[in-house]
Amino acid sequence: MAAKSKFSETPKPVLPWKTRISISFLSALTDAARRSNGTVNRRLMNFLDRKTQPNATPVNGVSTKDVIVDATRNLWFRVFTPTAAAANASLPVVVFFHGGGFAFLSPDSFAYDAVCRRFCRRIPAVVVSVNYRLCPEHRYPSQYDDGESIIKFLDENRAALPENADVSTCFLAGDSAGANLAHHVAVRACKSGLREVRIVGLVSIQPFFGGEERTASEVRLEGSPLVSVARTDWLWKVLLPDGSDRDHGAANVSGPNAEDLSGLDYPDTLVFVGGFDPLQDWQRRYYEWLQKSGKKAQLIEYPKMIHAFYVFPDLPESSQLISQVKDFITKRLADLK
Repeated sequence: MAAKSKFSETPKPVLPWKTRISISFLSALTDAARRSNGTVNRRLMNFLDRKTQPNATPVNGVSTKDVIVDATRNLWFRVFTPTAAAANASLPVVVFFHGGGFAFLSPDSFAYDAVCRRFCRRIPAVVVSVNYRLCPEHRYPSQYDDGESIIKFLDENRAALPENADVSTCFLAGDSAGANLAHHVAVRACKSGLREVRIVGLVSIQPFFGGEERTASEVRLEGSPLVSVARTDWLWKVLLPDGSDRDHGAANVSGPNAEDLSGLDYPDTLVFVGGFDPLQDWQRRYYEWLQKSGKKAQLIEYPKMIHAFYVFPDLPESSQLISQVKDFITKRLADLK
């Protein structure tokens, strides 16, 4: 009997052809934009990153506008408002941080504009999608500072949001690097003494965490689309301070430099994991660490899904995830009454 190759026992995700093409394009784009000298080809990224403009005229029941917070650091957010909701109906606020390895994309990138529209319409909620500074031009802690600044801005500038937006029922959310940001912003918010904004929940979609260790899933799924050890190593290197390793507290949140959450009013958290995501071991450790820290956390697994699956509307699991986020938010709001 012929010997099996080391890759033969690793199953492959079954994906629609449109999704496969999109993933191949995104992987090739980010690989081409990452330079070996630790810089990003922004001209290439800006040329190929399809952008959407804000539109006060409702499109499929959602209107949008952009709010500038600090032009000197290009800090702004896009507000998504569900126009079908009654004007006097109080709506939760979802502050969303986009993915992209801290180095790519923005709220006006086509995929993230579309995702936030779906969240806005289906929950329904007022969604605030944050444009934070990107590495390697802006390294840690720039992104975390920007996220905290947005929360403080909302706390002090309630008029920036629609009248029916209830900042006392605020949820943080994000995918991949954005989910990492959501976690760290939640920790900072717990310490900052907010007056109006109350963060009552956190939605962590396939969070981008890491460490010096090579986990079993990273080894088993090496070469996976969008996420690979080579890509994530490069991203951590250009984000973290010089001289840091991947056990830095920004990356390995549950590792040797973990924050002590025991005394913090950390929000109830929903964590999503994909079975074909090389980062899944880090994501489960995050969930388990929250529980060990005495925080309420729920884990939902998609055994057949890849990293970032939910941004592809052709996948039925994408719609299912949004429904589960809606259920989490609805239940959390009911618990607060």
